[in-house]
Amino acid sequence: MKRRILLGGLAAATLPAPAIGQARYPDRNIRLVIPFPPGGPTDIIGRMTAERLTSVLGQTVVVDNKAGAAGSIGANDVKAARPDGYTFLFATSSTHAINPTAFTKPPYDPVKDFTPISSICINPLVLVASMAMPDTLKGLVELMLKEPNKYSYGSSGTGGITHLAGEYLKATVGGMNVEHVPYRGSNPALQDLMGGSIAWMFETMSTSLQLHRTGKARILGFAHANRTPAALDIPTMIEAGAPGYEAYTFNLVLGPAGTPAPIVDTIHRATRTIMGDKSFIEGLEKIAAVPIVDTSPAGTAKFIADELAKWGPVIRASGVKIE
Repeated sequence: MKRRILLGGLAAATLPAPAIGQARYPDRNIRLVIPFPPGGPTDIIGRMTAERLTSVLGQTVVVDNKAGAAGSIGANDVKAARPDGYTFLFATSSTHAINPTAFTKPPYDPVKDFTPISSICINPLVLVASMAMPDTLKGLVELMLKEPNKYSYGSSGTGGITHLAGEYLKATVGGMNVEHVPYRGSNPALQDLMGGSIAWMFETMSTSLQLHRTGKARILGFAHANRTPAALDIPTMIEAGAPGYEAYTFNLVLGPAGTPAPIVDTIHRATRTIMGDKSFIEGLEKIAAVPIVDTSPAGTAKFIADELAKWGPVIRASGVKIE
């Protein structure tokens, strides 16, 4: 139903460019800062978005990968940019849900330093387990509770969403004593998972589904309220036995603080147009990303506030501090 509403309600959006001062906007290239390296899910979705925005706006949207400090370098780049409509941030869970609480000295304010413009999608995580573990979430939790401190779970790094998703699961099911083992990225963690050195971890569907299909690891749950069309046989975490459990990365388009309303309106209407494109939605669903229905600036602001409220207590309880 959500998908039908999204496609039907947004496809008719048109985009006459308003005048900003004496000039038509946009009249030159726009920079979309992606705060992570090329090749990952954020970069893939960001490039898909930039390509479609280029077509809709009639000006090239250039991707600029500004990686480092868990996305903070890219976020700070946009914070410092002129609010003239030519620099935007492809914000993520790291930049706008985790870093503001996890950093001992946050380098920016996720609300005051940015102008919310539009929401694109969420990318739900999956719980992946070693083949030596039980084949259901309930079975895994029972084993962890029965044998405390015997097992460990992995992540792509301390303070990242895959780490905090593990802490959130522990809080959701209650009482699991499981050591966290951070890795430098997902690949070494997945290798140790397949080798049996760690029992489970959270990852994206795009990096895990082939391992699941080939019997090298087992996906126990999809961390969203609804199953993904990419793998309808995999239950949600809620169905599998974790009440209300959802954990995901996300992608939003934000400008620097003070971005003028006509520019916000132009970029928002452009994103509404691409979100009404069936092929764009199918591209997101192919990698198990879920389009966000409320793309509005107000909806984007509320989304950020909700995510900060959700992850702040998890981060504080985990003791994560990033210097």
